[in-house]
Amino acid sequence: MATTESPQMTDSPAPDSAAPEGEAPAAPATAAAAQSDAPEKVNWLAEIRGLALMLLAVLAFHSLVAKPFYIPSTSMMPTLWVGDRLVVSKYPYGWSWASASFHLLPRGNWRVLGSTPEYGDIVIPVHPTRDEDYIKRVVALPGDTIEVRGGQIILNGTPIRREVVPEVRIPFEPELICKDGPCLTAFEPFRETGPDGREYYAPPTWRETLPNGATYLTIDYTDQELDNFGPYTVPEGNVFVMGDNRDLSADSRAPAIANGLGGGVPLANIGGRAEFITFSLNGSTTWNPATWFSSLRGDRAWTTLRPPLAEGAAAK
Repeated sequence: MATTESPQMTDSPAPDSAAPEGEAPAAPATAAAAQSDAPEKVNWLAEIRGLALMLLAVLAFHSLVAKPFYIPSTSMMPTLWVGDRLVVSKYPYGWSWASASFHLLPRGNWRVLGSTPEYGDIVIPVHPTRDEDYIKRVVALPGDTIEVRGGQIILNGTPIRREVVPEVRIPFEPELICKDGPCLTAFEPFRETGPDGREYYAPPTWRETLPNGATYLTIDYTDQELDNFGPYTVPEGNVFVMGDNRDLSADSRAPAIANGLGGGVPLANIGGRAEFITFSLNGSTTWNPATWFSSLRGDRAWTTLRPPLAEGAAAK
């Protein structure tokens, strides 16, 4: 019996029909491929917007939360040394025009969520006529009457506790340069060689204790005009500040025309509170990367700047 063969089925597509005679075969979609290979254009507007937002975020953090601070002078020695880098918090006393980085806001007496510093706090007052940050210690609060006699602070008629202690030892660092020359020249009469063979300065040192028990060291080695001041009653909404290096500090004792702060500092002019040292450099840093490490004062990193309380004083 004859069999009939069925036609074979296939899943393969039928071949493209031949192009009519005289016409070129259809070219692949080369235009789309060329576009995909072309480099993307930079959206400069988006890039600039992203950079601006990042800068605004940094500015906001520095103005509202915390910012770095550099010590350029000896006015707060022995607590703060030239070359110390520290963190200043912006929120402890509320926010004002002085909180803004670069002092971008106009001056004013307003404050948001304002509070008053405590005795012994290290604060950042702004000069009354120049947009220049200082760093000083609060020694009198609103309503206090302060007087200085022979270097002794008298608060509300009572001398604060002040006693001689062993001299601080400040390393001899000749590379340390300040605005007017070598930073430690004033301490030359107290230069000596230590047991380790290194040279140090050992100026006369005192320990002061304020009414709340906050205690700290000061340097006072000569009689000078600012050793006698007042009496002066601190106005409401102000604090009275002094540097720990009593002989080389332009502070509330000195008039503004002499680079001082001219009496009480309005709370609205305080831009923050010093919290701790992050690192410190001794002035020998150069472009040589090896000096970036050798110039570090390792024992000063992470030192708190909140004053300890004297034994027996109650913490708030």
